[in-house]
Amino acid sequence: MKSFQLILPYFRKNRLIIIAGIACLILVDFLQLLIPRIIKWGIDDLTAFSISPNGLLMYALYILGIAIAMGGFRYLWRRCLIGTSREVEEGLRNQLFFHLQTLSAPYFDQVKTGDLMAHATNDIQHIRMGVGMGMVALTDAIIMGAAAIGFMIYIHVQLTLYVLIPMPLIVLGTRFFSKKMHQRYQDVQAAFSNLTEVVRERFAGIRIVKAHHSELLEALRVDAVSREYIRQNIRLVKITSSLFPMMMFFSNISLAIILFLGGHHTIMAEITPGDFVAFISYLGLLTWPMMAMGWVTSLIQRGHASLDRISRIMERLPDIADRTEDKRQRTVDGGQTTESRDFSPSSIISHSSSVICHPSSITNCLKNTLEFKQVGFSYQAGLQPALDRVHFTLEPGAFLGITGPPGSGKTTLLNLIPRLYDVTQGGISLNQIDIREWRLSDLRSQIALMPQEPFLFAGTIRDNIAFGDLRRSDADIIQAARNAALYDQGIQAFSHGLDTVVGEKGVILSGGQKQRIALARCLIQSPALLILDDPISQVDTETGNTILKNLRKRTGACTLIVVSHRLSALKPADLILVLDHGQICESGTHSRLMASDAYYAKTLRLQEIEEELDAYQRRDI
Repeated sequence: MKSFQLILPYFRKNRLIIIAGIACLILVDFLQLLIPRIIKWGIDDLTAFSISPNGLLMYALYILGIAIAMGGFRYLWRRCLIGTSREVEEGLRNQLFFHLQTLSAPYFDQVKTGDLMAHATNDIQHIRMGVGMGMVALTDAIIMGAAAIGFMIYIHVQLTLYVLIPMPLIVLGTRFFSKKMHQRYQDVQAAFSNLTEVVRERFAGIRIVKAHHSELLEALRVDAVSREYIRQNIRLVKITSSLFPMMMFFSNISLAIILFLGGHHTIMAEITPGDFVAFISYLGLLTWPMMAMGWVTSLIQRGHASLDRISRIMERLPDIADRTEDKRQRTVDGGQTTESRDFSPSSIISHSSSVICHPSSITNCLKNTLEFKQVGFSYQAGLQPALDRVHFTLEPGAFLGITGPPGSGKTTLLNLIPRLYDVTQGGISLNQIDIREWRLSDLRSQIALMPQEPFLFAGTIRDNIAFGDLRRSDADIIQAARNAALYDQGIQAFSHGLDTVVGEKGVILSGGQKQRIALARCLIQSPALLILDDPISQVDTETGNTILKNLRKRTGACTLIVVSHRLSALKPADLILVLDHGQICESGTHSRLMASDAYYAKTLRLQEIEEELDAYQRRDI
């Protein structure tokens, strides 16, 4: 029952609408129950030859009036109840997405994207059906069923008792099937998540599939996963396909009892022919609640299974979060918890804008040093540490260069600074305060991190550069693009300029263009701490030198940390670290490292020779 706490706030918010919808639904049910009474009156008058054509017309008009009223009230209950279920769907999806964004990077290392997509689509859709049509079917089953039985008792008590003989069997059968349905719905949803992930991954990597001519193999893999999804659905259908025939079987047993015993009572003049027809009509109305019990069981079990899956995600706490005291204070100050927070787009945009530092204030945030104190980190217990006893101090406004062979821990070191991951040993301090004591929003608002693999969203170049701040002007965007050596050599070459749509993951752009857009995205923030992971790896030497020249202009105004395999980019650095197997094997300035004649000096000389040969070959061409 704990999972139902997720949707209770939406019921509280729309309680008046829900009450109005249920009231309209009950009115429809009672109006529907009047029709068999009118039919009874008409048949009794016909059998008694005591009615004129005008009398029959009046009965017909009664039924027509009831039908019009039922249509109006049916529209209202659908608008209220189904509309509320749509609001639950929207709110729950927003709540899920908002919560997922609070979870830490380690969570997404373990969970497949397809699983999350299935949760945000299929699971929430089943919850919506359980809330909307489930509530309707349950109300119908109770109100219509009880009222129909009441009218049947009014006609003939003994005959009603005979008709209700199958009812306990229906209840027991429904309870038996519902237990099996819940687990099988869970299995179906899990299979759907797996299918979604496999299909998503193949489409995301469609160019690799085509390049390796493995379309047939990938089609067979998707077919295997699809067959498993079908197999799980068939296991479920074996239960649901037994439930509904069971309902119809018991309903037909009741019809047979009425036809035999009710006909006998009619012949014996214990009930009128009109009562007999009305009794059969009420049984027909009772059939829907009997079937609705099976349908509502199916809807609620499917929705319950999906709600349990969503609830497990919502109960997952971020591995990296603000200190407990700070979180508690924010709850008191804000007066809202995750369950009751407004997740409308305007509220989310307002919340996002409130935590963005203005550029004019960011440069004043970082006044002291960034210090790594014997930092150790491992992605998983028992594995070799990605970082081991890393210790250095970086003064404000300084330029730190980091290099080393692949897999030496460079990217891991960068990810620890904005707390994408937390250290497992030692500590990192900023402004002489351990970064774990900072509010995440305050810490990350001072930092711009460019990852090694740049990611672009399927919007325009303007959207990607101004990402996260809707207030940026074109002048700011153009200046950031110029600083990234992108505007004159890239954007102006496109016919639509900044409004060029880059496609999924920037598919229309070269690797160097994507990298420079990602760099411009960081530069436009004017951060106090600028962290760049191999920012010139995909551009030519001339463009790389232009970018480095622009970056050096920023030293002093912000602290700059650059990871690069192109060691010429690190020459001006105030401090250069060389990592190997997660440890610092060399540190110092360019001149000091050259004098030591170790990894840095040997690698730089080799790169300089390669650049000279490349330049010589270009001259010959």
